Amino acid sequence: MLKRKRTFVGALVAATAALTVLGTVPAHAAPGRDKPVPPATAKVDDSLAPDRGAAARAASPGAAAALAAIQTRIANYVARHGTAYTFGSYVDAGTGRIVLDTDAPASVVSSLTDLSGAATEQRQAVGQMQVHRQTVSDTFNRRDDVPSYWGGAGITAEGFICSAGYAVQNSVGTRFMVTAGHCFNNGATVLTESGANTFGTVSNRRLPTVTGDASDMELVGGQSYAGRVYTGGVFSTTSGPVVAAGTAFVGYTNYCHSGRTTGENCGHTANSITAQVCTQSGCKSPVIAFTGGTMIQGGDSGGTFYAKDGSGGIWIRGNVIASDGTTGWAEPWTVISPTLGVSIVTG
Repeated sequence: MLKRKRTFVGALVAATAALTVLGTVPAHAAPGRDKPVPPATAKVDDSLAPDRGAAARAASPGAAAALAAIQTRIANYVARHGTAYTFGSYVDAGTGRIVLDTDAPASVVSSLTDLSGAATEQRQAVGQMQVHRQTVSDTFNRRDDVPSYWGGAGITAEGFICSAGYAVQNSVGTRFMVTAGHCFNNGATVLTESGANTFGTVSNRRLPTVTGDASDMELVGGQSYAGRVYTGGVFSTTSGPVVAAGTAFVGYTNYCHSGRTTGENCGHTANSITAQVCTQSGCKSPVIAFTGGTMIQGGDSGGTFYAKDGSGGIWIRGNVIASDGTTGWAEPWTVISPTLGVSIVTG
């Protein structure tokens, strides 16, 4: 069941320089007013997940091997030459063809995808590859949250705006909020987008250009975080309860995201869960590649990526990290959980 958050109209907070791109600043909730704490949700059967029965065309062994070889070359290229060019690659679940989104010159693309010495099946897969001339970018950029904090809310620090992902807890029960690692530095004090409340402090940052990890994640802690995610538009006061977290399923056509720039939008198709994306902050893999629906935009980075059941329950699959306007990428829960040693907080 959706729960509506109480809002309190107060004085407007002066926007920082980082927020001038937003135009008008919404009225914010008064500090110190906490949301009611919902009762704990019982563990649910993973077989009930709405995306479980997705039908996907399996990638041929040749295409899978060719993609792996190309992704290795791309990662090595970015490691040697830096992040001047961007790359996103995966096998499309509908066509079985390799897709490469990049703004690199044709000569660079040719050198990275030349598998002339490989097996026939791999050469054929490269011959059928779709190359899209697009730039993939980290999605920097709901607007004013109060404790206990929910996923999908706008958060800001160090001149940047991102979105909260979802609440997790470590082995001793301490709660954190997950967001994208390219958002803020370790130790940064994060505020709600309005600046009215302290959202927490960054730790456990993972990012290729910072830690060498092929991932894009970090934790924000020190405050109260609930197992709920904002639903509806960018100024929404409603949320849905998190019921579980797990792997995404290739071919499922109704994944959703929740972020401060575009709000909640569904209708995304998961094309791959073994994709690679290389942006200004390095190469991340494996990640979820998705298309369709209203695509994520700047400021949605770190926001929730999930399936939604008929009762409005949120099934966490990851958090969004990048887009080129046509394809989006999400850091998978199945990587975040073991890497950071956390479990999901339900609502």
